[in-house]
Amino acid sequence: MPERADVDASGAPTPDGTPYDWYHRAIALLDSGDSDAAALLLERLREVDPTSTSVLEAHARALFDGRRYAEAAGAFEELVERSPAEDYAHYGLGVSLWRLQRFPQARDHLAMAFVMRPERAEYGLALSQVKATLRARALAGLPLEGPIST
Repeated sequence: MPERADVDASGAPTPDGTPYDWYHRAIALLDSGDSDAAALLLERLREVDPTSTSVLEAHARALFDGRRYAEAAGAFEELVERSPAEDYAHYGLGVSLWRLQRFPQARDHLAMAFVMRPERAEYGLALSQVKATLRARALAGLPLEGPIST
């Protein structure tokens, strides 16, 4: 097989265009529902520009949409650390933790997002659902996080 100029040092193909083009292609993939392809492209972008907050947010969204909740939680947590006043970062982390059944931590981040942007109905709805889960588990004497053993 002949050597190709469009591969990186690891042998992975290099996307066509500039990183700016990659970002817009990744967002289009994410918006069209192809979260796995978007995540791959955004991972490449993160290698090129690890400081970009917009790339990190899009990557976190792609991971969440791809049901890679633990990875999404890690990316959203990094986003919260970089931008603690960003309501969407708290919301994304909260819903990722919710999917991981880490309800107390999810409640805290969803509450923060809701306090920052109370007009966002999805923030209030998610917070209400997590609080209801915590109440129901507490009343039943069940653990407040993790799966329930039968």
